[in-house]
Amino acid sequence: MFGLSTAQLQLLYDGARQWFTLAGVVIAPVLVVIDAPFGRFTPSKQSIFQQPIFLVDGIKSWIVMELVSPACFLYTFFNAPLSGGPGTQTLSLGSPQSFLVAAFLIHYLNRALLSPLRTPSRSKSHIIVPLFAVAFNTFNGSLMGSFISSPDAPTPSAYSLPTFWIGLAMWGLGLAGNIIHDEILLNIRRNAKSKGKANASKAGEHYAIPHGLLYRFISYPNYFCEWVEWLGFALAADPRLANALVTGGVSLPTWATLVSGPPSAFLPLLTPPWVFLVSEILLMFPRAYRGHRWYQSTFGDSYPKERKIVIPFLL
Repeated sequence: MFGLSTAQLQLLYDGARQWFTLAGVVIAPVLVVIDAPFGRFTPSKQSIFQQPIFLVDGIKSWIVMELVSPACFLYTFFNAPLSGGPGTQTLSLGSPQSFLVAAFLIHYLNRALLSPLRTPSRSKSHIIVPLFAVAFNTFNGSLMGSFISSPDAPTPSAYSLPTFWIGLAMWGLGLAGNIIHDEILLNIRRNAKSKGKANASKAGEHYAIPHGLLYRFISYPNYFCEWVEWLGFALAADPRLANALVTGGVSLPTWATLVSGPPSAFLPLLTPPWVFLVSEILLMFPRAYRGHRWYQSTFGDSYPKERKIVIPFLL
């Protein structure tokens, strides 16, 4: 693969895992104080950034950027860079790997195609958003495909582990919850479009307060359900980190060690399924926080005061 030796590919994998994780840690605080410029936070017409050269179609750009992840996943999975290269990786139906590959691809079938194609309208997006997403999905898809095809991926013995089946059940529940709560938001858009408000310019005019299911408790149940989904995936794919956390077998290194230490020594139990979960929480929570505040400022006293941001009863 790319003419690199197995040792070089392992170093590349460890380095990508390290810096992909650290990038999320660095970017998350920035997103707490600024709005990612898409959706309700697309720059206003008065902004210099609202020039046509900076804006792209919201639905088309979403499809393109999200398809990057499954494409990279399949490429690295079948090239198996950590297991000897092309031709060494086969996918037998009914194997633990096949469950995980199917779970990853089903998620992105919905995220990259079904969800945007069901969306009646979507605000334009600043070009920086799809560019960032392409980079994120390239790293994430490549790391995940490399891991699922590696010697550390689950073997048939995983069928005897409760964490495998509990993880898959959590993945299924999280995916269903994510789709159902997204559908509530899509219905708001459909209703707005049917009333001729899809292109309204006044803040909040084609938005409404979502209700039902977990919206009773939190502003972003679709995010919460997606975290449940990928927590389940991580448990099924590699339960070692969860086991170590339960038994107290994890010690946190210093920041200097994380940054300057060799990539191979960077949090060895933080494998790509867990890296993805951590990255999602780091990057999605600021969006949920600022979106929650936007709901409160836009709808004022009409917005339920008992709602938390993204975790029922807690946060």
